[in-house]
Amino acid sequence: MVTSGNESDVREFIESEFRYTLFPIFYSLVFIFGLLANCYALYVLHHLRESKAMNEIRIYMTNLTVADLLFVSALPLWIDYYLKRGNWQYPDFFCRITGTFFFINTYCSVLFLTVISINRYWAVTRPLVAASSDCWKRGAIVSACIWGITLAASVKFLSEEGIPKYKKNNVSRCFEGYQNEDYSTKHAMAVMHFFIIGLFFLVFSMVIICNISIARALLSQPISQPRASTGKRPGGTKRRALRMLCAVIGVFMICFLPHHVVQGPWVLSVLYLKEDWSVETRQKLNDAHQITLMLMGFNCLLDPLVYCFATTKFRKYIQNHLTNVKNNKNCSRNTLSTAISLKSRHQSEP
Repeated sequence: MVTSGNESDVREFIESEFRYTLFPIFYSLVFIFGLLANCYALYVLHHLRESKAMNEIRIYMTNLTVADLLFVSALPLWIDYYLKRGNWQYPDFFCRITGTFFFINTYCSVLFLTVISINRYWAVTRPLVAASSDCWKRGAIVSACIWGITLAASVKFLSEEGIPKYKKNNVSRCFEGYQNEDYSTKHAMAVMHFFIIGLFFLVFSMVIICNISIARALLSQPISQPRASTGKRPGGTKRRALRMLCAVIGVFMICFLPHHVVQGPWVLSVLYLKEDWSVETRQKLNDAHQITLMLMGFNCLLDPLVYCFATTKFRKYIQNHLTNVKNNKNCSRNTLSTAISLKSRHQSEP
């Protein structure tokens, strides 16, 4: 919708009312469970570091966990933003920080899940090459490159204002509401978004190729007979790789793919770069975009599940830790019961 303004035509902000009810609830749950899950994942990865286990893939998991915690740390401000119906009431710098953390989490997650897929691909298809190379050094270099690329790309969000200059009814939007900017600004924003979308699908193609190759390698393997000494079948690495394949593809399909499919048409719609689209079309695209934003936030809860599927050591450590906690509780209860019993017996004696 276009209305007459004092200086030029003013385009209306496309609103999705449901997000002011849904997002605070959803992000509150993500904040609580995401903080607990990722702090615990970091705790497990720290203890695996002491046992010198998992080397390269542990490095990627640790960095992915840090990226998730950055996103989780910004959620209280986003929750407040949606509770106040999209009115940012903090300094612009905090808007830029929270938007940057969202960007960093999204694309660090995409890239680290990609290199985890490549790592598993090497482990299955070229085990000797993967085992003979310096895993720790390679993991550190790759992680530094991913952070360097992501941070360099996020400089734009930190250096430019996150709150648009045009404000209707004195409402300050954070990283939205750019429909009344000049054409050159909107065109530059659209180009940047489409460039990011193109890069995402390039990376996503690599993930699909790696995981298809892993699946082929696994399915082409003959069924191994159980070992006489242990009664277990060999090839646990291959089975873990298959589980990890499903987990990584699941995270991409649920969290990232819908957003990048909708993002292109949505940008053209909300910036009014496609003038001939109807109000209903713009509204549907904006509603779909809000849902995909919510799905992207879900990734910080799914990433710890990928760790469990990717490595046996991570999963076994959790199982052993939970078993020890349970045994300690039982031991404490037994000790307390014994102490109470002895005390009662002592008091009953003359």
